Amino acid sequence: MSRDLQPFHPRRHAIEKPQAVAFRISTSREAVTFAELEARANQAAHVFRRRGLKRGDHIVILMENRREFLEICFAADRSGLYYTTASTHLTDDEVQYIIRDCGASLAIISDTMLDRIASLATTGSLACPILVVGRCDGAFESFGSEAALAPADPIADESQGLDMLYSSGTTGRPKGVKWTLPDAPVGSPSMLTELLTGLFGYDGETRYLCPAPLYHAAPLRHTMVTIKAGGTAVVMPKFDAEDALALIERERITHSQWVPTMFVRLLKLPEATRSRYAMTSMKMAVHAAAPCPTDVKHKIIDWWGPIVHEYYAGTENNGFTAINTEEWLRHVGSVGRAKLGIIHICDEEGVELPVGVEGEVFFENGHQFAYHNDPAKTLSSRNAKGWTSLGDIGRVDEDGYLYLTDRKSFVIISGGVNIYPQEVEHLLLQHDAVLDAAVIGIPHEEFGEEVKAVIQLAEGIKPSEALSVELIAFCRARLSSIKCPRTVDFCVEFPRSPTGKLLKRRIREQFQSKVP
Repeated sequence: MSRDLQPFHPRRHAIEKPQAVAFRISTSREAVTFAELEARANQAAHVFRRRGLKRGDHIVILMENRREFLEICFAADRSGLYYTTASTHLTDDEVQYIIRDCGASLAIISDTMLDRIASLATTGSLACPILVVGRCDGAFESFGSEAALAPADPIADESQGLDMLYSSGTTGRPKGVKWTLPDAPVGSPSMLTELLTGLFGYDGETRYLCPAPLYHAAPLRHTMVTIKAGGTAVVMPKFDAEDALALIERERITHSQWVPTMFVRLLKLPEATRSRYAMTSMKMAVHAAAPCPTDVKHKIIDWWGPIVHEYYAGTENNGFTAINTEEWLRHVGSVGRAKLGIIHICDEEGVELPVGVEGEVFFENGHQFAYHNDPAKTLSSRNAKGWTSLGDIGRVDEDGYLYLTDRKSFVIISGGVNIYPQEVEHLLLQHDAVLDAAVIGIPHEEFGEEVKAVIQLAEGIKPSEALSVELIAFCRARLSSIKCPRTVDFCVEFPRSPTGKLLKRRIREQFQSKVP
């Protein structure tokens, strides 16, 4: 029977090596075998069908890294559903926005989120049915109870599903990155499975460490591709530098994925601690999500050897570059050459620029995507030739290596998380004391960048430390904390172009130059 299955269907491994471990949460004694993953994913798929969910419908998953997270994703992946994994750091309003925007037919939520969801139920603002994973107090229905009563054999109408993850944009509200559901059978080779297994060698012998939240695109996709390829994933509930090193040694990790902030924390461990753990099993350490300071990367390479790989891509996967250690040492600071799509650097008029000249980064012949419910934003991501862009600024050298030098929208990347200034700026403008606001990123030793708000006050309002504290609190009451400014500065007037456009680059340069 396994010969009839597509190469990336987990059922193949459940048949061929049922007792092999598909994944485990690092702090749990329980390891999920391929046979157990198969049964539980099938049961969850039956839950979806019994609740009327059909191909093309949406679910939202809101939970921390736990066993059920991946089982539900694999169930949706074989049920033809779009599954949206929401950050546990979002506010209630932000979660509700995502549930409504994607048109979710069902939300599956961890019991650790019960208090938040109960408050929404009290106000009557829940936009779809809720199932709770874990402890259930009777106010909501239990996912586990429903799944336990469902058959463990496959649903009759399996079809390939996809994630639809939200990536905020400069318009403020996040937007779902939507790909077209494939017509191919479940587990067929796809752009993503072919790209990741080809570049990073995920296969049946892989032991992959995931130290990051699964609700982010890269951790979720790399973990699922590892399991689809027959490898084993070890998922940390939360990142801890020494715990990660201990897991690499104890679990004989071969592949791992990081963001630069994690490298910083690993390097800050005492030398005696770092030398306590053997790294000999690890064949590949992949990093992405944010620019890595060159001195940090040099130190990691000195420690781990030539196994460090970097890539550049967005949730959209409209293009993809990658670079290994040897290449990076010859092209320090580069994010690599194109592995998906063809790179073009263009000016503001769409004219392609020569080698070495900075401009907006476009990809030709990359993966096609749309922003859910936002045709205008989808259109704005393309130029007249149909090339797509995420708004990043960069240059290529004579060998075709890409260097990212800026971001068109001045997205702030803190600890590998994208923070989009306009959402925060729009919120600050709601405060009575604020006439105008600019939100920028300034360097931070550990997180890469931190959020700073620069405020032009309304007439008659005087700057003060108390007002700075008030504005930060105003943001924290309405947005997830990671998006909120850590510091506030005041200015008399903002620099603007003759057309009135805010020259944020000048503000950013001014305040970055003040950072010691």
